[in-house]
Amino acid sequence: MINAIKKLLSNTVALFVVLIVFLIIVPLPTVILDFMFIVQIGISLIVLLTTLYIKETLEFSIFPTLLLVLTIFRLGLNVSSTRAILTNDSGYAGEMIEAFGNFVIGDEVVVGLIIFLIIVLVQMLVITKGSERVAEVSARFTLDAMPGKQMAIDADLSAGIIDEKEARIRRSKIQRESDFFGSMDGASKFVKGDSIMAIVTTLINLVGGVVIGLVQGNADFGTVIDTYARSTVGDGLMSQIPSLMVSVASGLMVTRSASEANVNADIGKQFLSQPRVLIIAGCTLLCTMLIGFPPVQVIIFSAILIGLGVMLTRQQKKLVEQPVEELAPTEEIQSEASFYRNIDNLYGLLNVEQIKIEFGYSLIPLVDEASGGSFLDRVVMFRKQYALDMGLVIPPVQLKDSGGINPNQYVIFIKGEQVASGDVLIDHYLALAPSEDDDIIDGIETIEPAFGIKAKWISEDKKVKAELLGYTLIDPTSVIITHLSEVIKAHAHELLNRQEVNNMLENLKKTNETIVKDIVPAIVPVSDLQKVLCKLLEEKVPIRDMETILETLADYATKIKDIDMLTEYVRQALKRTISHKFSEAGQMKVVTLDANIENSIMQSVKKVDSGSYLALDQQTIQKIITSTSAELDKIRDLVNDLIVITSPVVRIYFKKLVDQFYPNVVVLSFSEVDNAVQIQALGNISI
Repeated sequence: MINAIKKLLSNTVALFVVLIVFLIIVPLPTVILDFMFIVQIGISLIVLLTTLYIKETLEFSIFPTLLLVLTIFRLGLNVSSTRAILTNDSGYAGEMIEAFGNFVIGDEVVVGLIIFLIIVLVQMLVITKGSERVAEVSARFTLDAMPGKQMAIDADLSAGIIDEKEARIRRSKIQRESDFFGSMDGASKFVKGDSIMAIVTTLINLVGGVVIGLVQGNADFGTVIDTYARSTVGDGLMSQIPSLMVSVASGLMVTRSASEANVNADIGKQFLSQPRVLIIAGCTLLCTMLIGFPPVQVIIFSAILIGLGVMLTRQQKKLVEQPVEELAPTEEIQSEASFYRNIDNLYGLLNVEQIKIEFGYSLIPLVDEASGGSFLDRVVMFRKQYALDMGLVIPPVQLKDSGGINPNQYVIFIKGEQVASGDVLIDHYLALAPSEDDDIIDGIETIEPAFGIKAKWISEDKKVKAELLGYTLIDPTSVIITHLSEVIKAHAHELLNRQEVNNMLENLKKTNETIVKDIVPAIVPVSDLQKVLCKLLEEKVPIRDMETILETLADYATKIKDIDMLTEYVRQALKRTISHKFSEAGQMKVVTLDANIENSIMQSVKKVDSGSYLALDQQTIQKIITSTSAELDKIRDLVNDLIVITSPVVRIYFKKLVDQFYPNVVVLSFSEVDNAVQIQALGNISI
């Protein structure tokens, strides 16, 4: 039944709009005109009540369009009623107009005209003018707040708080809200124009009716004035009463603030939230009797206010005295202190985001999709590529705007702590010169944040010139994404927790359930597997081949408990993966380690129950590091990755030694290089 009514209304609205146009052209019988006036009042009343009961403006998003339709409807009825008033000798235009005119004017024509004028001016100068201003400001503020709202949605999506469907719904809501207030800004002009037309129509009815009555000469001047004044005032009120209701509804729509309830509930809740105010107001009103206010009326209303205030005060005292544990779970929390009385709510403060980026205000357009920002899409694509390359799905990246940092700054956090930051200029390009000698273009000196390279920020007008000179140009979004990707790669081993290891095992079960059930946790506990995977990621070794990793651990875990040694065996099993990652065109350019250094390291290894460690003297360490630094500096500009190759038994200890001074150096063993890869030695580290 309801669906049938909605379908009927959808077709009726189109027909109704067409009929409104004909109201201006086709004369209507007074009976139909009366019915149309009743329809106008009924619709206006429905609109007013609807605005009182909705919880948010978007629940009545058709209001601007409805405002236009109702305005045209009133103007059409005004034209029809004016035609009826001026064409009838008696000024009769239906029972509705006659009833309104007699009721308001009575025996005083001038009083009736003044009342009508007051209603029109109140509507035009107070309600309509105020609504117009509020709509204009609301539209501006809504548009200004869109980037921040979009960013909040993207952050929630990246953090996994909401899914893509919910994000689309929220983005659509923000867009609709912006469109609504923009439409209301323009629609409020309809109401203002309607008020002006009401005055014009009234003057036409009154002056035109008097002129027609005097020209026809059927009555004296006083009778003509009385006849047409009643009809004019009645017609004006028939238009202005519905118009006033719609204007009030318009004001209610644009003045709605953020709330989870309708206007009635908000007023009842907030107006009575301060009982002390009611008591003071009641006592103040009692004092007005001293200056001659009528005592009976003052005492009645003051007693109501004071009694209500006392009753609410007692109710609030009972609520405060009630233990927190006894409060109903649906009871509204009155303050932050009340909320945190429940110790369980404190645990929500302990959550730490795995990855978070805070942006300065100027960088919001890079993130806001509505402004054309593609940052979130770039993050998603990086996550995809990193999963393909390394076998790890990095956690969602939370995006947040911050007023505590510079407008052009961004800050990267890992597990709640700042690990990197940078500054970008949103309307510039980061230019990397081909060489220091060729750096001739003007720009703002800076350091590329991801790799620490000298660079310049250049404006858009210098882009073509820089490209012709061989500069590498990077847009601001790419600068941040590159920096973020390098930070994530460097801290990937910190992001791999046991929950993610379980997720990886569940994914492996889809293709090879047997290997997971046989090995984890029967042979290899999840904790040991996590440690091995973290050590691989720490040295940028992909962990995508989980089958090989598990099978290798199953072969050695029963005999070896040292995680470092287990990791070495896994690395050797992944030699094709390692060779592919660190070789180029079938060649691997490396620096070798002298046999004397290897012997010194092996002689200094001390074994304990928990594993083993290197116990070299400081003088030998200094010589090894000095020689390593000299050899690596020779090839730094010739290769993409600085690689040192050693024997299998030395690799892990040399890596731990060199990490203290050169954390980005790749240390491989000969057993980790595939036979198909040709090793090209560019230097030798010796003492």
